[in-house]
Amino acid sequence: MGSNHILTVTDLHLRFGGLEVLTGVDLRMGEHEILAVIGPNGAGKTSFMNCINGFYRPYQGRIEFAGRDITRMPPHKIAKLGISRTFQNIELYTGLSTLDNLMAARHIHLKRGALAGFFFFGPARREEIEHRRAVEDIIDLLDLEPIRKKQVGLLPYGQRKQVELGRALATEPKLLLLDEPMTGMNVEEKEDMARFILDIAELKKIPMILVEHDMEVVTDITDRVVVLDFGRKIAEGTPEEVKQHPDVVRAYLGAEEDETDES
Repeated sequence: MGSNHILTVTDLHLRFGGLEVLTGVDLRMGEHEILAVIGPNGAGKTSFMNCINGFYRPYQGRIEFAGRDITRMPPHKIAKLGISRTFQNIELYTGLSTLDNLMAARHIHLKRGALAGFFFFGPARREEIEHRRAVEDIIDLLDLEPIRKKQVGLLPYGQRKQVELGRALATEPKLLLLDEPMTGMNVEEKEDMARFILDIAELKKIPMILVEHDMEVVTDITDRVVVLDFGRKIAEGTPEEVKQHPDVVRAYLGAEEDETDES
């Protein structure tokens, strides 16, 4: 990993009424990292992600993405800069097919006006072909071919999670935020999702922040881990370093450190 940072978070504070949700969180993220953010329920993990992509506005601190201050930028502008997101609760167009969901995500890159699109000639046609090529690449990468024409709302949960990851990729992100992408999955589905994440990192060179409860997954696929507890960062390091940190053991892992499976 080089010395350049794709994301820098400095002294981040978030409050809802009198409740301090994030307190002085700092983070530096390299250009090609897979970074995990872990912690017990209520630690502030999703709130931290919501600050990065503009859903929440911190009352103190600074967030820089690719050298640009995005702390108080609205979500649609942050998305256009290249930050994409998946959610704990799947957010898809359930009445549309897999293919149509991926194509819909390409709207952020549309350059031609409605008139050119209506007549569908020249530049508009070339643009459509470019978008379709990008989507077909994602379908191949995430093994979505068997479900490309199927209505997303009728798909099993694990496949809908794959489609949501594909939709996030369709925006051509420079940073990908994955909020519990493996929650509710069986072992085989988790293995597939882990493979997709590693493929994205290797083939697309996209850095990722991953919120995940499964420490086995975190250990297998991430480069570095940040641990939050009650909105504070209590540890940071490699997965092995973090698992042995006494504050992490007390706050999050507990007796699981000595077990092979996480319950």
